[in-house]
Amino acid sequence: MTLLNQPERDHSTPRGEGAPKPDGTGVARLRAYARAYVALSKPRVIELLLITTIPVMFVAADGVPPLWTAVATLVFGTMSAASANAINCYLDRDIDQEMRRTRRRPVAMDQVSPRGTMTYGLLLAIGSTVGFAVFVNWLSAALSLFAILFYIFVYTLLLKRRTAQNVVWGGIAGCMPVLIGWAAITDRLDWAPFVLFLVVFFWTPPHTWALAMRYREDYAAAKVPMLPVVAGERRVLLECVLYSWATVAVSIALWPVAGTTLLYPVVAVALGGLLLAQAHRLLHRVRTGVTGPQLRTMGFFHLSNAYLALLFTAVTIDPVLANVLG
Repeated sequence: MTLLNQPERDHSTPRGEGAPKPDGTGVARLRAYARAYVALSKPRVIELLLITTIPVMFVAADGVPPLWTAVATLVFGTMSAASANAINCYLDRDIDQEMRRTRRRPVAMDQVSPRGTMTYGLLLAIGSTVGFAVFVNWLSAALSLFAILFYIFVYTLLLKRRTAQNVVWGGIAGCMPVLIGWAAITDRLDWAPFVLFLVVFFWTPPHTWALAMRYREDYAAAKVPMLPVVAGERRVLLECVLYSWATVAVSIALWPVAGTTLLYPVVAVALGGLLLAQAHRLLHRVRTGVTGPQLRTMGFFHLSNAYLALLFTAVTIDPVLANVLG
């Protein structure tokens, strides 16, 4: 359960800037290690997972989901995501040292050993899978394990350093929380979670490429062939427009598939209009000769974050509203 390439809050202690000295207290050292392991988990990424996991449980339950199931799903889902993120830090420790955005991660800073990082990730993977199987159901456990393995073996090891399509197909791992949340409530899959799966799938590339355009030199230095590294800005922004249209179209499809109230399609259309307007504005700017930092692609990145959060908020509210009105 993970989304790709989100900016992370720095929970680690930078080397030489307040890191505990060898003669520091045991409490100080413990706190430093705790901060480092929290950073390995990439908590900012996990926050985004909750945005997609919680709402789909409301849709699956046709209202407020059972409290214990919801809490267990969030706890073990967080462990699952932290596992994938930690193992990713282990596997990418070489390129993390080359990139400004990632060079302060704990493994790149030698705050946590590679062996400790891998052990931490594997223990979380085992704990999350067993937890889902015992306290939720086997289907959610299988989906969670698939997400971890896909993120590690398909995205990190196979795609990330080899193809500009890395975040397109690697983004499947970030779509899994909607399936896991649905399976946790119903112990089966249906069309509605697959529609939301596709929303996240089409949303991920333009969202990530907007960030990658800001850090293009980082990815180039690390030899990671993100689309903004291997293609021109016009090509990247054209693809952002196309994927944004796909995102909006699929988001509206949830209305007939899940039988929502009118609240959801109204919100989906309004948010989609804002997303498309910003995507087209960037494409227009690059076509008129604006390039580089003047494009201000981070505006689109932050808007896309808000788009996903607000869209899934509407997903959460809609079934509750339907029960009140019905």
